[in-house]
Amino acid sequence: MAHLAASAIYLLNLRGEIIIYRTYRSEATRSLADAFRTQIVQAKDTATSPVRQLAGFNFCYIRCNNVYVLTVTKCNANAALAFKFMVQVTQLLKSYFNKFDEESIRNNFVLIYELLDEVLDYGYPQILSPDILKLYITQSSVRSFIDKAKEPVDNRATLQVTGAVGHRRDGIRYKKNEVYLDIIESVNLLMSAKGTVLRSDCSGKLMMKCFLSGMPDLKLGLNDKLTLESEGGTSKTGSKLIELDDVTFHQCVNLSRFHTDRCVSFVPPDGEFELMKYRITEGIHLPFRVLPIIKEHGRTRIECNVKIKSTFPVKLFAIGVVVRVPVPKQTARATIQVSSGKAKYNAADNCLVWKIRRFPGQTELGMSAEVELVSTTTEKKAWARPPINLEFQVPMFTSSGLRVRFLKVWEKGGYNTVKWVRCVTRAGADFGGNYEIRCS
Repeated sequence: MAHLAASAIYLLNLRGEIIIYRTYRSEATRSLADAFRTQIVQAKDTATSPVRQLAGFNFCYIRCNNVYVLTVTKCNANAALAFKFMVQVTQLLKSYFNKFDEESIRNNFVLIYELLDEVLDYGYPQILSPDILKLYITQSSVRSFIDKAKEPVDNRATLQVTGAVGHRRDGIRYKKNEVYLDIIESVNLLMSAKGTVLRSDCSGKLMMKCFLSGMPDLKLGLNDKLTLESEGGTSKTGSKLIELDDVTFHQCVNLSRFHTDRCVSFVPPDGEFELMKYRITEGIHLPFRVLPIIKEHGRTRIECNVKIKSTFPVKLFAIGVVVRVPVPKQTARATIQVSSGKAKYNAADNCLVWKIRRFPGQTELGMSAEVELVSTTTEKKAWARPPINLEFQVPMFTSSGLRVRFLKVWEKGGYNTVKWVRCVTRAGADFGGNYEIRCS
């Protein structure tokens, strides 16, 4: 099985010059960074492939802001593991000084050298968890709970790294024990003007925030439709299973128990973390249906009629709904009427922006607009009619159908736990989802 045995790791600026580097094996030298600079950066070949072979070495690199992170290995390494390692290194450094760029790296040479000594041992990845590393690698700008510890730092760090539960330290105490679970889903949609779904998918994640004393064992039960991509069939109730194209769990999850009884069992880290990520491409419940009618009257006038209907239950409501209807660049003015909310013409983005603060479920709203155009002789191309774009958030609704059946907490202290469960489905550029309806 392929692994990662890194010979060296380099942090370089956009010109390919070394900011800081660390070698882990004797075959790696500073000249390897020169080969990367001359043959890839200066040749403007960084967009071709993130994995290259130069001078008998394998170069794997990513770009984060104005810094290249380069991992060099001599052997046939696992490329996916190399990229995962580099991404986690950038996240680790961000957790220490809030941002990852050339200036922050130059201001924290000593700290970064300490971290590079810990994250790799003879080229093999070791500890990359910020919570563990902050126990014994600190700086003045980072708050640490070490000062409040009753035992020496080194003992606590060693117990956490070598213990059965490396992601959680022992001796945590809270006056009030609480658990927060958020199901956050982003919907991507491309729909025709007649209402036919051309492409749709839903990506979601389970975010948890735990303030629990001791070493608790949590058991999360999701609805019995849940299944992995490689499995199929029907559930015990006879309903069709949800087919997830991709599932990723946090390292704290017991995978064997999930495969046997479909329950997510884990000892949670302290604080906020991402428990699970998933994606679904079938059986998606779309929260909105949009029917646009765009009529062009010659070269000087366009008539727009847009109807939008919410399909989620009547007891729920959407917030922050924004409908962007594109118009030609030569638009002079627009007269808009809406059944709810506010609408205006945005000349900078060439679109009509319709904002609805609160959109109830099972409700249909409409917008009609008369758009006047400036008649020009230079514009010979026909208007391309870009798609209508929606942005929204629907609390307490999941497009995938995922829901929480139970959340149980066991701890030898036997304390009572306050549990909070929420869910939200959203779309928009800020949420990682594009909800588009074609106008043609």
